Amino acid sequence: QLQLVESGGGLAHPGGSLRLSCAATGFTFDHYAIGWFRQAPGKEREGVSCISRSGGTTNYANSVKGRFTISRDNAKNTVYLQMNSLKPEDTAVYYCAAVLWGGLACSVAAGIEYDYWGQGTLVTVKA
Repeated sequence: QLQLVESGGGLAHPGGSLRLSCAATGFTFDHYAIGWFRQAPGKEREGVSCISRSGGTTNYANSVKGRFTISRDNAKNTVYLQMNSLKPEDTAVYYCAAVLWGGLACSVAAGIEYDYWGQGTLVTVKA
């Protein structure tokens, strides 16, 4: 059964850190680029970061660049999002998603249709 399961969300103080994990089952993981998206209450979903199938290419939204780091372990079928220097505006439900991607790139731009989505994990940043 194809599945993406996020974990690692929770409560953090401003300036703190959290590490999200996205564990995949049921598909050929290293054929897929993986993206992290988030949706805050009352706001549209936005792309946060992505990583190519091999892990050689990563991209970040300007709002998280320099604070978040995405990585993947294809042997474990898992992608990670290390979030440092968290801000209250990072509060959102975070989703990982997979898209079949034949090349060496990735993107979370609008218009890229991701094939599979996880159920999301809530990140709350407050003092």
